[in-house]
Amino acid sequence: EHRDGTREQKVAPMAKTIYSLPALRELLLASNERYLAFLADLTDTSGGLREIEHLGESVKRDEQTYRGFNLFRPDDLDALRALLRGEGMISGITNKMLRQRCPGKTSAQISYLLKRCRVHGILKKCGHRFKYYLTAKGRHLVVTALKVLGLVVIPTMAGLEPAG
Repeated sequence: EHRDGTREQKVAPMAKTIYSLPALRELLLASNERYLAFLADLTDTSGGLREIEHLGESVKRDEQTYRGFNLFRPDDLDALRALLRGEGMISGITNKMLRQRCPGKTSAQISYLLKRCRVHGILKKCGHRFKYYLTAKGRHLVVTALKVLGLVVIPTMAGLEPAG
């Protein structure tokens, strides 16, 4: 509240006192719930099988076309693996985190990747910040796509397992 009577609401850093424990509890509980949901999705792949075909299709938004994800392209595969890292589930996925996990990519390329993920429904933006979280659909989709690739496609192509 200002001297002239106007009010302004801003996000302030959390004080390290006993009075901030309720707010800290909410933040930590939300972080734990996101991480537990991520761990639960590692074993459940039923929801993503229906959606996996849409992952490779192009999507058009606001006169801009965003290409789909190809699991046989190393850069797309590295990006999807980077999205599934546990630290992104806790503190959010940022451009800087993805640049560290995808060597050789510029900040602009990572920004385009983040936009592609948002358009395909894999990521959602967190408030007015530059952090992103995987959506429930995104978790199912990425986990299922990587499991199908690792457990079916690659062994079949290598001749380790018969197709069908």
